[in-house]
Amino acid sequence: MKKIILRPAKHFENIKEIIYNSAKEYGEKAAYIIKHKNGEYENKSYKKLLEDINAFGAGLYALGLKGKRVAVIGRNRYEWAVAHLANVMGAIVSVPLDKDLQANELEDSLNRSGAEALVYDEKLEKKVDAVKNTTSVKHFICMKDGFGMSFNDVLKLGKESIDGGNTDYVDCQIDADALAILLFTSGTTDKSKAVMLCQRGIAQNVYDMQLVEDIRSSDVNIAFLPFHHIFGSTGFLVMLACGVTTVFTDGLRYVKKNLKEYKVSLFIGVPIILDSMYKNIEKEIKKQGKEKLIAVAKGVSRFLLKCGIDMRRVIFKAVIDQLGGAMRLIISGGAPLDKETARNFRDLGIELVQGYGLTETSPVIAAESWEFMRENSVGKPMASVDVRIDNKDENGIGEIMVKGTNVMLGYYENIEATNAVMRDGWFNTGDLGYLDKDGYLFITGREKNMIVLKNGKKVFPEELETLINRIEGVKESFVYGIDEDGLGCDKVLCKVVYDAAEVSGSFEEIYEKYWCKIKEINKTLPMYKYIKGMILTDEPLVKTTTNKVKRKEEMAVILSSEEK
Repeated sequence: MKKIILRPAKHFENIKEIIYNSAKEYGEKAAYIIKHKNGEYENKSYKKLLEDINAFGAGLYALGLKGKRVAVIGRNRYEWAVAHLANVMGAIVSVPLDKDLQANELEDSLNRSGAEALVYDEKLEKKVDAVKNTTSVKHFICMKDGFGMSFNDVLKLGKESIDGGNTDYVDCQIDADALAILLFTSGTTDKSKAVMLCQRGIAQNVYDMQLVEDIRSSDVNIAFLPFHHIFGSTGFLVMLACGVTTVFTDGLRYVKKNLKEYKVSLFIGVPIILDSMYKNIEKEIKKQGKEKLIAVAKGVSRFLLKCGIDMRRVIFKAVIDQLGGAMRLIISGGAPLDKETARNFRDLGIELVQGYGLTETSPVIAAESWEFMRENSVGKPMASVDVRIDNKDENGIGEIMVKGTNVMLGYYENIEATNAVMRDGWFNTGDLGYLDKDGYLFITGREKNMIVLKNGKKVFPEELETLINRIEGVKESFVYGIDEDGLGCDKVLCKVVYDAAEVSGSFEEIYEKYWCKIKEINKTLPMYKYIKGMILTDEPLVKTTTNKVKRKEEMAVILSSEEK
């Protein structure tokens, strides 16, 4: 089976080697551009990035955090990147956390991980204050000055340590196979799993991505995907390995302005962002009454392309200008990509490719390259990754199994869960799919019960059902999402079965009562897990003789009732 190996790249054993090489190769080139509130821009060069990482890391050592665990939480920003890299380059276990966690989930994650320090965004001050006396954290470090110990305080502390001749942090030797990053998956605070990743696996994935994707040192990347997400954190390492300049958005409302402002040429995003971007383009085309003109132009462009003449970026310059004028490559991940969206971008001369992976695989398992594409597939496996299909049905569809250095060390303090997904060194992704004769991987189904939202977030229904079932008068519940186009669910919904013998009042009154209870549950959850709709009934769910809900059959009942 031929895998994708296209471009030259340097192979490194760990993240520290990647960053040191980039500082040497790209020196004074901007690794990050920061826009301050006064409108001024500040370039953080690759050399300066390394200096700040070493200073911050030395500061963490001075605080007694050598060999400990440090959590990082906040929006994408320079300080987040420095803190995370300072952790892993000093053999401190980094614990990236979702900024949308509720206070109780943040508390639980900090305690379960054993983090002794938290580097946090000032916008999360209230949430952090709520857990200051209930966690194992000894040092709370704010990314902005004026909130107690700050990022700059730690930088200063580290610089003083290094200037005084202490090279303990800088000289730290990395064990590439040791636990480096602890990442929590979606789930309840008592059920979510913490994935253990090592630097060798991540560095290998960075190398594999470089072999596949046409990422250039002249590129400007905009950081869309949250850094705490494995695709976001490995993605920003790929950018640093390639000498790319990364910029940050001023907010979703200003994306169009930022694309033009920074002349963004590439980014990594999720399909829902891409769908929205192209819909905005279509709105503008309709507004100008140019639908027929664009359709004809696409036909001409496709014909010329078949003849080896690529005029796309010339023909559609005005459209590309709506995306800043420099956009040339988009990498999609986290959820299935609509083939029509991909085709629309490619028609413009913007290469849109997708990758497939999981947190447990650091993350990329397979990816497209513009040289290697096949409709409906997710591309070919990475150069270092072996993929096989187990338990195939008559169509060759079965469980997608993965083996490679990118596979996790296991689930933290959860041997049972680890053993459930590992078989003789092979990791069971929980996804269904097949490989064609040329080695292209096709995904045909997701893990049986998991709800995958269009933004790539994953929701486990059992988590929410447990909470709903605690409501007084509720006999049972069923949480689901409807995926009408195969591209992920728009929202999370539920069906609640109440005990008619215990509840009095009109149906409308009962409905309002339980809907209020559902909204109370929502307040304890991250927003993406919010339940957006409810069916109320006193009829029991479809179950087996052992009282297990038959999810497929119950889903059929719901869909049937909606059609009536």
